[in-house]
Amino acid sequence: MRNELLASHPIAGQSRRQFLAALSATAATAAFPTRAATPPLTSFFVIGDTHFLADKTQPDKLDANSANYTARLVDTLNHLPGTEFSEAVGSGKVPVPSAVLHVGDVIDTGDKNGATQLAMQRTEWAAFVAQFGLTGSEGRLKFPVVEIAGNHDAPQGTGHAIEQMATRQRTRKNLKAISKNGLHSSWEWGGVHFASLGLIVGTDKSVERKRRYAAMDSLAFLLEDLANTPKDQPLVLMHHVDMARYTVAKPATDYTKWEWDPADVAAFYAAIKGRRTAIFYGHTHVRNVFRWDGSSTKAADGVAVFNVDNSAHFSGPAQAFFHVEVRGDGLTVREFETRDGWQTGTWTPQVWRAAV
Repeated sequence: MRNELLASHPIAGQSRRQFLAALSATAATAAFPTRAATPPLTSFFVIGDTHFLADKTQPDKLDANSANYTARLVDTLNHLPGTEFSEAVGSGKVPVPSAVLHVGDVIDTGDKNGATQLAMQRTEWAAFVAQFGLTGSEGRLKFPVVEIAGNHDAPQGTGHAIEQMATRQRTRKNLKAISKNGLHSSWEWGGVHFASLGLIVGTDKSVERKRRYAAMDSLAFLLEDLANTPKDQPLVLMHHVDMARYTVAKPATDYTKWEWDPADVAAFYAAIKGRRTAIFYGHTHVRNVFRWDGSSTKAADGVAVFNVDNSAHFSGPAQAFFHVEVRGDGLTVREFETRDGWQTGTWTPQVWRAAV
């Protein structure tokens, strides 16, 4: 098995196209700690960017590709537990997960306005609920799901999807904390503290300027939550937007064009600095695994960061998601991918490990 750490991180202000080109251009290897032979304390899947899409000409119906890819994704998630990991990623059976974590862009049309688009949003959200349910008993998915908002769900913190997310969040059991707006929460599995933080983590109120996306008080929630969490307890955090592009501020820049204000990125890192943390996010539609030190777009050491590929996007059949095990010595992360819209799938031949 080989361990991989993508070394190419875009500079702040790069376009997504430039970012993805840079990521695919270079890679480097880095050794994560060796996994101990202990049973997992917990495990979970990480998916993202399902982009449930309704047909604009028939907004009460789902786009055919979207319907097929998302249904087959659920079939794949349901099938994997109890099967064998491939030889390339280690031995043993895939454990039954505690849940599926969805890191945002659940639907596709939540960032658009108009009567047709509102009808599409309702169709897309209903399709998500029908496929994924909530606790593992309402939809086709056999396990609980925890979802957060992406920029295609609610870029300004309003709309059908975000309203439904807040309602669902308030019904979840065994939470450690929940934000007043119902959009952020924390919980514990296997001695690890988890927190869902939404689209971006912000806002740093000491910097008064307009932001492109609504943070929905996620930074305030995180700070309050961590104040009640032992500093040596491992953390797993989930949000949607990538932070690497926005780590380094640039003078004389219109930050309203940036998806994540660098002041908020800095405040986010300051909140978790010195803690044993792993971060999962989506948004870029490409897998990226790296270390983040809060001050540069490349770091030899720091927070372990896992950017999951799109998991059921309607635009094409290439998709992927992560499987994560928590053990006494840290996280073991594997990727399962498809090239044919989840008609078939395979474990990609690498394993990432992070001692959190």
